[in-house]
Amino acid sequence: MAKVSKLEIDKVNKLVEKYDTLKKDNKLDLSSDEDLTVAIMNLINIEEHLFFSGAKTGESKYYTILDEIRKMRKELMLKIIPEYQGEVWCISKHLLGSSYRLMEYGTKKLAQGETKEAEDCFAKAYGLYSLFWGLNMGLIDSEGVKEDLES
Repeated sequence: MAKVSKLEIDKVNKLVEKYDTLKKDNKLDLSSDEDLTVAIMNLINIEEHLFFSGAKTGESKYYTILDEIRKMRKELMLKIIPEYQGEVWCISKHLLGSSYRLMEYGTKKLAQGETKEAEDCFAKAYGLYSLFWGLNMGLIDSEGVKEDLES
């Protein structure tokens, strides 16, 4: 199965920059979309915490809250991914969730003085985030990304 190389991620980053320029030229605000993706990342994280809280305590109230958070996350994702084909929605959710987790892990490594490992995590997190944008801008084939994530 094909791996996504640094060169491919760099290409995606350049295309994201072009997209940023296009949005600015058209008076649209990519930074708002980026803010929204970070909010979605946090909602994914909240869903995970609620799942584990429910599983550890056996209290179903956590699952009820999880369902409400999931509905909110889905509603917000529709603002960024209004139409999709195949696995794009699911892949997108996992790209954002994994990006967020790697940022958190990298931050912990940074606090422990493990700068090199932290920077590696940050680079991977940004690479996943860039893949999210490349996929949702139609610049990356969703089947290729799915294969990379499964390998």
